[in-house]
Amino acid sequence: MRIESVKSEINKPASEIFSFLTNFNNFQKLMPPQVTNWQNTENDCSFTLSGMATIGMKIVDKTPNSLIKVSSNGKVPFDFTLDILFTETSPTQCIGQFIFDADLNPMMKMMVEKPLGKFFNLLAEKLKEI
Repeated sequence: MRIESVKSEINKPASEIFSFLTNFNNFQKLMPPQVTNWQNTENDCSFTLSGMATIGMKIVDKTPNSLIKVSSNGKVPFDFTLDILFTETSPTQCIGQFIFDADLNPMMKMMVEKPLGKFFNLLAEKLKEI
């Protein structure tokens, strides 16, 4: 299953957004009210998304100013990857997008596809507020 968030136009340079998101200490500022039990270090985090299980994530790769690769970490209901993409459109603007991939059975996919789609779209929109 693949979920692609909306592409969000951000009025900040890609380098600034990249620096912000490569530290999970900052990532919490993007989280909506449905996220509880937030815990993090610089490179990993865990949280509970309302109505779902606890989710753990860790940063596994970084390509400066264009890509942050995140994967599932710890006790999660399914393994996943999350790519956070940046495309610089000018020295002071970029476009950000979240791409989530998970191998889910049809029942699990049906349960999580809509809430996760909304969640990643919300994160993409919140990038504009950084």
